[in-house]
Amino acid sequence: MEKINYGTSQTNYSRLIAGCMRWGTWGANLDTSGFQKNISRCLELGITSFDHADIYGGYSTEKDFGDALKGMNLNRDDFQIITKCGIQMPCDNKSDFYIKCYEATKEYIVQCVEDILVNLGLEKIDMLLFHRPSPLMNVHEIAEAFTSLKRSGKVDDFGVSNFTPIQFDALNNLFPLCTNQLEISVMHRDFFFDDVHFYQSKNIAIQAWSPLAGGILFDESQKNETVERLKNLNKKYNWDMSEMAMQFLWHHSCKISPVLGTANMDRIKQTLNHLNNRITNQQWFEIWTEAQGFEVP
Repeated sequence: MEKINYGTSQTNYSRLIAGCMRWGTWGANLDTSGFQKNISRCLELGITSFDHADIYGGYSTEKDFGDALKGMNLNRDDFQIITKCGIQMPCDNKSDFYIKCYEATKEYIVQCVEDILVNLGLEKIDMLLFHRPSPLMNVHEIAEAFTSLKRSGKVDDFGVSNFTPIQFDALNNLFPLCTNQLEISVMHRDFFFDDVHFYQSKNIAIQAWSPLAGGILFDESQKNETVERLKNLNKKYNWDMSEMAMQFLWHHSCKISPVLGTANMDRIKQTLNHLNNRITNQQWFEIWTEAQGFEVP
């Protein structure tokens, strides 16, 4: 598996990232043994980076992952934890949250990291992302929190998720960020119009959440004109929808790192097999044209 360095980072991450959102109660509901099997299988496949957020599973999935790690004899340098904070979500584990909202104060961010480290049973996080931009956020305060966490050795690398280029720059001017995790897929293409050149100019590698478009590509219950056009293209090359969608991202020169949001290891292995193949620029534009519904000008 290809490794990637995020510019300001001293750590190499696997370019394909295992998204753990659906490993716990929000999806597969794996027990400790199930978490351990998935972690081990990912590492065997060369996928060493695991994506979390404190809210996943109603603030339970990181604890489940941490419980699994306790029973495994892993070298801490052999895997990387990417996680996110900044969303407050009402649930059984957070009875003091009565409305879903964002919180960007220094005190809150630092406390989130303390809680995450306890849940994971680790001494440091490899990469912390601020989960979503808040209309109330003070970028100076976020930068202060990141600076404090960096100095304490509790977090190595820092980034954001779902930020616009302007929001990214506002924080990056105060504290060096290494990535922005965005929704990017063959069905969500806005990134390729403007954002891609902004991040390329800064040598910032991007992570893509929902790279398979959240299951839309595989939903047979409803007809989607874009999906139907892509299916016809797949027949030409004998691709399946997953292969087409992943090649669309993998081919791009900006080195997009997909976050695979599945607990199904067979599907993850299949994705890796797909990435052994390569497409041409013309094939990429064939996918683009069918997704757009019209040819480029």
